[in-house]
Amino acid sequence: MGAQPAFLVIACGALAREIVALRTLNHWPHMVVQCLPAELHNRPEKIPQAVRAKIHAARGRFASIFVAYADCGTGGLLDAVLIEEKVERIPGAHCYEFFAGSTQFAELAEAELGTFYLTDFLLQHFERLIIHGLGIDKHPELLPIYFGNYKKLSYLAQVPSEEKLAAGRVAAARLGLEFESHVTGYGELASSLAHAHTQATESIITWQN
Repeated sequence: MGAQPAFLVIACGALAREIVALRTLNHWPHMVVQCLPAELHNRPEKIPQAVRAKIHAARGRFASIFVAYADCGTGGLLDAVLIEEKVERIPGAHCYEFFAGSTQFAELAEAELGTFYLTDFLLQHFERLIIHGLGIDKHPELLPIYFGNYKKLSYLAQVPSEEKLAAGRVAAARLGLEFESHVTGYGELASSLAHAHTQATESIITWQN
């Protein structure tokens, strides 16, 4: 089957809402989004092969493929897969970095190394991914083991609201951490997808001609 006049974004499930919002905002009708489970954040060693499987399933079906993951704790293994597959990804070590921007995130990390970060998605699913996902609900003795070296919870807000700020404060109190928030918007996710869209558009034009 020949390539279709569309491009595929293989994304972390934690970015689905933001990517769809950017697609709508920027009028990117050729973008198709396929997500892997956000729970893979708790098993990053599984991310590279899960992404590879998605790429292989998409080969020949799309004019271009882009991966909306940072390294996400894979220790360079995801990059090794993407080099082999000749597919690009979002720059950065994790979503906190590309939402905040590399410069601002470096400043945040330098100000307090013991910071636990939440995005809109992680805040919305805090109980499921953090409390239940790490087993703290059944074994509260794990809380100081996981978070004993943290001092602060930093909420990086893509679309802020008073309700989310209140939920962030509750999450910080639940973990016994100080609370702070920063409005990041979509950060470098937006610019990375715009660049991918430009490249994909060129591929689509080539395919159509």
